[in-house]
Amino acid sequence: MVPLRAWNSGAALGSDLTRDASLRRSEAIAFDRKELNIILGLYGRKVADGEWRDYALDFGREKAVFSVFRRSSEMPLYRIVKDPASARRQGLYSVIAQGGLILKRGHDLAQVLKVLVKPPKLTAV
Repeated sequence: MVPLRAWNSGAALGSDLTRDASLRRSEAIAFDRKELNIILGLYGRKVADGEWRDYALDFGREKAVFSVFRRSSEMPLYRIVKDPASARRQGLYSVIAQGGLILKRGHDLAQVLKVLVKPPKLTAV
C-alpha cells in the first residue's frame, strides 16, 4: 500500500510549480566539460581560419545542440548534437549540415568531429 500525502490547503500555489521547474531544469541534457573542450578546440581553429564566426548552445530535455554559424543572422552551418535517445542505436553524437543531412554519427565525439576537419593541403615549392 502506498501512503498518500496529506492535502495542505495553506500551501502556496506556486511552490509545486517552482519545484517542478527545478526538476525539469535538472533533467536537461548538456555537454560536459570534456566535450565542450573538444568542441571549442575545433571551433577556435575554424574561427582562426575565418570559416566560423558565431555559435549557439541549446540544452533541452531530449538533446543538447552546439550550432555553428558563419554569421549570426544566418542558419547554422553545422549542428553538433548530443542525443542520449539514439546512443545505443547510432551513437550519442552526430554532426548535421545546414540542409539537415547527417554527416556523421558515433559514440566518440572526437571521431565524429573529424568530418569537419579538412586535411592539410600539400603545395610544391
